[in-house]
Order: sequence, then C-alpha cells, then structure tokens
Amino acid sequence: MSLFKARDWWAAVLGEGEEFDQGCLCVGDVDNSGSGHDKIVVGSYMGMLRVFSPHPAKPGEPSPAHSQLLEVQLRDPVIQVEVGKFVSCSDLLHLAVLHPRKLSVYSISGTAGNVEHGVQYQLKRVYEHNLQRTACNMTYGTFGGVTDHHSMCIQSMDGMLMFFEQESYSFGRFLPGFLLPGPLCYCSRTDTFLTVSSARQVESYRYETLAVATDAETRQDAEQHGKTAGKRLTADWTLVLGEQALDLSVPSFSPSSSSIFVCGERNLYCLKDNGHIRFMKKLEYNPSCFLPYSSVSEGTTNTLVGNHNNMLLVYQDVTLKWAAQLSCSPVAVRLANFPDLKGVVVTLSNEGHLQCSYMGTDPSFFSTPKVDAREQDYSQIDTEMKSLQRVIRQATRTQADILPVAETDEDLTVTATVSTNMDRPTHTLRPACCMFHKTTSSHSASLSSVILSGIPRVAQCKFSLPLRLVCCPSAPSKNAKYKITVDTNKPPVNLSEVFPDFLEKSEDKEGNSLAFHFLSGPRVTVMASKTSQRYRIQSESFEDIWLVAKELVQRFDRHFAKQGVKDFRNSFAGPIPLAEYFETVDHHFELRVSAEKYQDLLSERAVQFRAIQRRLLTRFKDKTPAPLQNLDTLMEGTYRQVIALADAAEENRACLNQAFVRLRSATHLLILLVSLWQGLNTEQNAILEATLLPLLQDTPQLGWEESVDAAVSHLLRTCLSRSPKDQALSLSTSQLNMPKDTVRLKKHITLLCDRLGKGGRLSLASEANPLMMPLTPSSENA
Repeated sequence: MSLFKARDWWAAVLGEGEEFDQGCLCVGDVDNSGSGHDKIVVGSYMGMLRVFSPHPAKPGEPSPAHSQLLEVQLRDPVIQVEVGKFVSCSDLLHLAVLHPRKLSVYSISGTAGNVEHGVQYQLKRVYEHNLQRTACNMTYGTFGGVTDHHSMCIQSMDGMLMFFEQESYSFGRFLPGFLLPGPLCYCSRTDTFLTVSSARQVESYRYETLAVATDAETRQDAEQHGKTAGKRLTADWTLVLGEQALDLSVPSFSPSSSSIFVCGERNLYCLKDNGHIRFMKKLEYNPSCFLPYSSVSEGTTNTLVGNHNNMLLVYQDVTLKWAAQLSCSPVAVRLANFPDLKGVVVTLSNEGHLQCSYMGTDPSFFSTPKVDAREQDYSQIDTEMKSLQRVIRQATRTQADILPVAETDEDLTVTATVSTNMDRPTHTLRPACCMFHKTTSSHSASLSSVILSGIPRVAQCKFSLPLRLVCCPSAPSKNAKYKITVDTNKPPVNLSEVFPDFLEKSEDKEGNSLAFHFLSGPRVTVMASKTSQRYRIQSESFEDIWLVAKELVQRFDRHFAKQGVKDFRNSFAGPIPLAEYFETVDHHFELRVSAEKYQDLLSERAVQFRAIQRRLLTRFKDKTPAPLQNLDTLMEGTYRQVIALADAAEENRACLNQAFVRLRSATHLLILLVSLWQGLNTEQNAILEATLLPLLQDTPQLGWEESVDAAVSHLLRTCLSRSPKDQALSLSTSQLNMPKDTVRLKKHITLLCDRLGKGGRLSLASEANPLMMPLTPSSENA
C-alpha cells in the first residue's frame, strides 16, 4: 500500500449496474472547440455513450453535473471508442464507436443556447459499416503512409483483420495460426500492425504485405489459397513472450522515439521496431492497465501502470518513480489536458468509477512554534533520573515480575470425554464415535491455543480413541507367521473381562482367545495360556501387532488397578524380534531408492523432451520449410515415456507413504517391547520414542533412515557409551544424506538393544555414567 494517495481533482460514478473495459475510454477535442482542451468519452457494455468536460467543483456548486456534455443510449453495446479524422471530406475530429456487429462514426457539435442552460451538444451519425463478423477490438492510423486522414482496422473474434478507409471498406485478411484474439495496435513509423497471438508471442504484419495477400471469404479458403497459389501472409517478425499480453501501445509523442510497449501478465516489455527487446521489467503484481507517455528526461519514457490493488505506479523505463493509491482498480487510463490543469490522469474502473487525479502531495503550511528559552534545573533532572532508575531496577529484578501473573481461578483446563458407546455402522461399514471437550475457565478456548490475561498460552489434552474404530471382532486363528509373548506376574485373566466390547463373534466361552479384524484387512489373535501367566499375540503382519499389544497392556493395567492390585507388572522375556523389524525397514528403504531412480529418469526424459522442442521450434520458425526428420515421432515417444514414468513415480509415492505408516507401527511395537523388556520409565520411553520416531513423514530432503541413524549414534556415544573416551567424541554436524544401504543403521539399532540389555540406561544428561563392559563381537563390528 502506498504512503501517498492520488489527489482527487474530479470524479463521477457512471450509471448503476453498467460494465466497462479498457476500450471504453478515450480523450480528445471531440467537439472541435479549437481550444486544445480534451473531453472525456466513455462508452459502456450497456450501450450508454457519455461525454464529459471536467472542471473542479467551486464553492456553491452542488455537484459536477455541469461537466457532462452528452449522454445517449445506443442500441448496441459499446466495445471501443476512438477520436480521429475518420471522414474523408472533413479535417475535423470525429468519434468512432465499435459495436459487436457495427462500426459507427459520429460528429459531436455544440450549439449556443439563448437561455441560462448554456451550450447544447448533439450527436449526429455520419456513416456506419455493418460487419459480417463479430468484432473484438480496433485500431486506427495513417495506413499506407496517408497523412491527411485516419483509416480503421477491426479485428474479429475469428481472426480476420477488416480494413476501412473512412466510408469505404478496403479488404479483409485472416491472421495465420489464429486461435483467440489479442490486443491490436498500429505503428505509423514502420506502417505495421502489432498483435499478441494465442501462441503468446508478439507478431508484426506490414500493411503492404496484408494488402497484397490472397483474399478469402473464410479461414478455410485462406488456408487453401496459401497452399496453392497467391501471396501467403507471413509475419514480418515475431517475439515469444511466454505469457498473454494485456495491452499494446506505440507512443507517438516524439518522432525520434522508436519503442513498442507490451504489458504482459507479469512483465512489462519495451521493444524496438525490429522486435528486439530494449528492456523488460518484472512486475510483482497483476497489472490491470498501462499507458506510456513522454518523460522530462531525454532518452527515457514514463509509463503509468495500474493494478488490481487500487494502485497507480509511475515507471521511468524500469525504475519505479512514484506510487499512489486510487479509490478503485482501473481498467483504462489516459492523460488529458483541461482548462484548469494539464496532464491530468483519467482512470476508469469496470464498475464505472471515472476519476481525474494528479500526482504529488498538498503543501503543508504548518510552522513550528517558537519555544521560549529557559534555563534547565539540573538538580531536578538528576532527582527525576534517579527515581526512574529505581523503577527500572524494581521492574527488571525478576523476569516473572515483567509478565502479568494470571489468577489461579483463571487457569485453563481442557478435558476430553470419549464416549464408550459406539454408534451403529453406517453404509460405509465404519463405526462412529463421539468426543466432547470442556474447559473449566470462563474464557472461550480450543484444544490448540488460548489467550488469558492478555498472555498467549497453549493447552494440550491427550486422549485415546476406542479400538473399535479401526477393528471389529473376528474368529481366532491358531497359526500365524509372527508371534509375540507378553508375560505378567499375576494369574491369567478372562479376556472377555478385559475386552467386553469384542465378544460378538468370540467362540471361546472360557475367554482364552480373542481375534481382531482390522478394517484394512489384517487379523490379530490374542491367546491366553491356561497354565502360565503368558499371553500370545500373533498375526500374519508384524506391524499390525502393535496396536493390539499396546491395547492389551493398557487394559491389563486398568483391570488390575480396579481390583486394587498395586504390584502388577507386564514384561517381555525377549528376544527382541529385530529380524522381523528389519524386513519392514528394508522394504521402506527400497521404495525410497525407487523414488530417487524415478526422479532421475524423469529429469533425463524432461531434458530430452525440451531439447526436441527446441529443435522443432527452430524448424518451425525457419522461413524455408525443412523436413522434420522424425523429430515429431521422437517427441511423441518421449512424451509417452514421461507420462509413464510420472504414473509409476506417483504409484511408488503412494506405496512409500503406506510403507512409512507400516514402519511407524513396527517401530512403535519395537519401542513397546524394549520398554517391557527393560522396564523403562516414562522419561526413558520418551527418549527412545524420540530417537526411533523423529519424523512424522518422509521428505525428499530428509528421510527416516538417516535421521534415526544419527539419533541412535548420538545415544551410543553419550549415555550408552562404553567408556568416557567415547563420550568425548562430538556428534558429526555434516549434512544428513540418504545412505547407500541399511547395513549401518541395522547394526546401530542392534547395538542399541544390546547395550540396553546389558544395563545401559537412556538419559539426556551429558554426565551419564558410561557402560563399563568388555567388548563383544557385535560391538566391535559397529
């Protein structure tokens, strides 16, 4: 947003519900008053034509209504208005109005009145041309070097340029390779027409080339004549922009200037008459209109650029000189000279806000009042300084004194209540569960962050969702590939009492077995020993055991806590199933390797595809036709390879995401088993979880394998080191890269479990006691 605002000189709101565009505004001495002062002509898509002669409102005038000279309702929408010498037998200026199917030329004249209403203006039609094609825009100029009068060129929606010499229709030509119409302008210096085609390139056509080209009634006729006989219409030069153009302009304020300005979607271009780029300015916004005009500095050009942020910016070549805030987003901008002010900026919005403004600031006449000189009382100043220093020392004595302290009764507590009753299954076969949360504070709060006493705080609440959300009861199976045994120090209990919500399909009346069927497909079975205090959890999928095992341990703790048993303990006798866990690790790593291979192949094919495109572009731009030498076939084959590789990479990415989820579940199971195996407390369990689960998801820059390897290596060098010498080794600060294989990672995880099994304890303190133990073959290899 600009610090300065455009100074309002005159403004008006045109109608209600009308629409305007960049061609609906023009300025000029349309009534031929001879004073050299401009009038503003505005047409709308609703067919309204208005003419204004603005002047600022004086004291006593109610509104600028006297500035409007004429308002006429036409039958057809107004696409564009222009002022020029459009009548062959007259040197006066006339108004050309372009409609979708008609071009009309009018004269505007004023008649002095005999009453106080003043001059009365009239609009008189001189001639009109009915168009056979729907018009898009038009331009005018001295086509063919004729200097006395202006001819007109209309571009149709199907790509035909229709030329009119005042009252007569000259000829029409179809633009080659046309798809959609673009901006159109005429350069009198080179007698050429400029446009930006749908191929996003500037194209220049000489008037002489257009005049002698083969005439045709339809585009098919033009293409057929170009192949058989007659002059083929070709562009004099082209320049690829790579973006669609908003408008074109060829300034004519200086005979020596030879610049063509193109306003693109994100760039402003200045071209030479031969199509070479003079300079280019990258815009950090979306422009809505622009207008080059003369500069006071020799050899430079100023440009007005409006954008959709209600800003009007002034550039001198590529340098931003001024920025002003407007009241609305302009779609058209012009410069005009009025009786009271010259160089007024006239802007028009798409809703009809017509504004005349000027740049700069209003002068300030404020002068600083004179201050009476007086002697300073230094003793009073010294006393005041000491008192202020005393206040500062008291305020900075403790950090807690700076922040306001919240009252005890205003502390926030978030409580989550999960319903134990499941809703009935819907058509999606997924049970539903309701969860409520409440706060004990009088202030409004959420589960993420709140503000109390002006202090931002974070309130967290952890809760567990029912197991029935992800699985349902099933028939137990006796055999499985993966098996885990959990030991307890109390007699075996009836599983029906521990899992009362999974008794629907249980065939075991004694409660010695229970099966869980996950919604994703796998089945997990829990079997209780009749003679010992052991419970076996088995499944065909290793990672799916984690959720059931965790739920079993937690329900055992709650079950015996309700009975008042204080010395209950879950345990795992070992060994840790590292071989099964490493299978999940290897599968995840193989998919990461495949992802990199697909990325490399895609890069190679993309480079090849761009090289073929450049070759074809060179062949197509060559004016002398040359054989393609099967480049089109090669490009099509490369394109198919790129699409196939992209599909394979996307499929591999989906498999990688699924493999990472399974790896996290397997890691959770490993952490649970190690915790039960060594009896880790809450702090140690948190350290192990942060070490083995450092990422929520894989990224191309950082993956799970290198992150875990670095974290495990840090533990092995600090709290799990063999001697103080190992603790002195600093952790490498080099960038983590994807390893070549998982051999080193698996060795470190094995060594981690080995040292925990030999008495090592996890701690974040740097002075943790190292393990004094003899070297083992596994530790030597690591």
